[in-house]
Amino acid sequence: MFIDKVNIFVKAGNGGNGAATFRREKYVPNGGPDGGDGGKGGDIILKTKENLNTLVDFRFQKHFRAENGANGMPKNCTGKRGESLVIEVPQGTVVKDPESGKVIVDMFDKDQTFVLLEGGFGGKGNAHFQSSRHQTPNFSQTGQKTDEYEITLELKTIADVGLVGFPNVGKSTLLSVITDAKPKVANYHFTTLSPNLGVLKGYGESCVLADIPGLIEGASEGVGLGHEFLRHIERTRLILHLVDISGSEGRDPFDDFEKINVELKNYSKKLANLPQIIVLNKIDLCLDAKKSLDNFKKSLKKDKKYAQSDIFVISAANHQGIQELIDKVFEMVKKLPKIEKIESDDFKFAPHDTYSLNIEQLEEGVFEITGGLIDELSRKVVVSDPDSFAYFYKRLKKDGIINKLLKMGMKNGDTVIINDFEFTYEE
Repeated sequence: MFIDKVNIFVKAGNGGNGAATFRREKYVPNGGPDGGDGGKGGDIILKTKENLNTLVDFRFQKHFRAENGANGMPKNCTGKRGESLVIEVPQGTVVKDPESGKVIVDMFDKDQTFVLLEGGFGGKGNAHFQSSRHQTPNFSQTGQKTDEYEITLELKTIADVGLVGFPNVGKSTLLSVITDAKPKVANYHFTTLSPNLGVLKGYGESCVLADIPGLIEGASEGVGLGHEFLRHIERTRLILHLVDISGSEGRDPFDDFEKINVELKNYSKKLANLPQIIVLNKIDLCLDAKKSLDNFKKSLKKDKKYAQSDIFVISAANHQGIQELIDKVFEMVKKLPKIEKIESDDFKFAPHDTYSLNIEQLEEGVFEITGGLIDELSRKVVVSDPDSFAYFYKRLKKDGIINKLLKMGMKNGDTVIINDFEFTYEE
């Protein structure tokens, strides 16, 4: 099964919690705090893998999460760092933000790696909070939480030359003749259900050819198979436009030629402006080869854009005219600019929320505080520790949260709920 576009969900690992421990050694009477920091969460890393040419592995597995960092330990020991998760993708995979469509990265190069998401920082152990005024802090910091994000993986085949044309014009046969590819070849429409790649070798050089499944009229608007695979010739530098000159399908050869060019233009102006070699195939099936060729060339002269294009008459099945075509392909590919990586957009994932604040009165005398700001503040809170809670309450006053509660009608004895704990307000 060929899959070339999927959406998946990725999440870096959370940071581990800091430890709140104390030295208890026999000959150290004034042992102080020795809680270690939590370990950093694992990263999400993308890596290109050779010989991988489909995204089918992502069809059933949609969620990818790196390992969380381990919690800190006594004796100032830092918790183990979470294992990073390496996601292998085919070379040529473009990673996008599904909402904006912006390009995050083009996994273009061989063995390319890219850190998509970094793991959360580990929380600080209580050893960090010791001071001259507070010798025995009984609280530590929790690890940084990370968010899950949705991304789009879109495979755009990296090939120098793209083979286009109506179904059953001989693209797969030609690919099998001039390269080492072994595509399925049969005499019916849509034999090719996914792009096939082949390497054309000669003169000490090589180039990659991609056989794109048959285009039909309306392909750029989603008709047939062509719309699904036109993205695979977006990177090509040269197009081999195959036409069934024999008209064996009952269609007019030049009409086929024009319709395919219309679809290329409707899909992308860049594709429409790529240089083309016109390949008139199945000459061996023509009842009157000279008449067929004359009619096509006469019509082509009226087309200002393609009138000067190179025309090769071949029979892929009989290997007629193949070497001349190969020579021309190498000649043109050598002159054309190299395939370039798609530039990344100025995109950054939405930062972890540390600013939002929402205060709601649930019922008479009961208030709940939620949001990123309160989550961030509560990372350093141990409710059972008076010093820790005193620090937290001081921050609530400093950040104006207590004043907001008072303006909403909070009175002595009212309950305030924050995450999974609550306290009674007393002036």
